[in-house]
Amino acid sequence: SHDICARWENLAWQANSPQTRVCLIRTGVVLAANGGALKKMLPPFKLGLGGKIGSGDQYMSWIHLDDMVALIDFLLHNDQISGAVNATAPKPVTNAIFSTELAKRLKRPALLPMPAPVLKLLFGEMSDILLYGQRVIPKKLLDAGFQFRYPNLQQALAALAL
Repeated sequence: SHDICARWENLAWQANSPQTRVCLIRTGVVLAANGGALKKMLPPFKLGLGGKIGSGDQYMSWIHLDDMVALIDFLLHNDQISGAVNATAPKPVTNAIFSTELAKRLKRPALLPMPAPVLKLLFGEMSDILLYGQRVIPKKLLDAGFQFRYPNLQQALAALAL
């Protein structure tokens, strides 16, 4: 997965020229009401069977779908930004916090940790991000003045009307 991304980015950089600006969007876990990672995460949580993954200490960098769309528009209209851009909310959380907040939003407990084999079955290669975590800050976007509509997880989950 990491190797594939590195190859994609190297190929994309070949288009970089004085006439062509390249932005490499590095996306966190996208939160959407009707798809994305939540579509697979929600069923066990709705049944009261959701919980943290492993120790829950691993960080999870996420972004609300509306912010993802807005930042792509921002990049299209801001020619001062190029290169790698972290498309994540400015406040990553641990998986334990994410699980607790999701369960709270659904008015369910978050008691049962999810075993790694089940996670791999549900998410495939994406399970590595959830198992090992990533703590990413969108510094380039923040420095350029991008305003996140949903900078924290509680706001993002509330907006999804789960």
